[in-house]
Amino acid sequence: MHIDKAKKRIAKQVKKGFKGYPQITLEYFGASSDCATEVAIRFTQEQGAAEQEQRFVSQADVREDEVIQSALVKIIERADASSVMEVEGVSPL
Repeated sequence: MHIDKAKKRIAKQVKKGFKGYPQITLEYFGASSDCATEVAIRFTQEQGAAEQEQRFVSQADVREDEVIQSALVKIIERADASSVMEVEGVSPL
């Protein structure tokens, strides 16, 4: 999947807002706001349930990594997530 297509699919899901559970939350981490070298994807089955987390790390910006963005799309699809949320910006490591 091309990087632009993957990013658009994720953005479309995020734009829908909270629609209930199951929920996926994406959070990007990096040393600066210009480059996110790590992404955490968290899955919550239902309200009050424990979160499951998976992280992907890259030497370059993960937001521009085609393999990682495609993997995020596949995880969202396979989880059949009702809501996809994204933490704004890049959180410091």
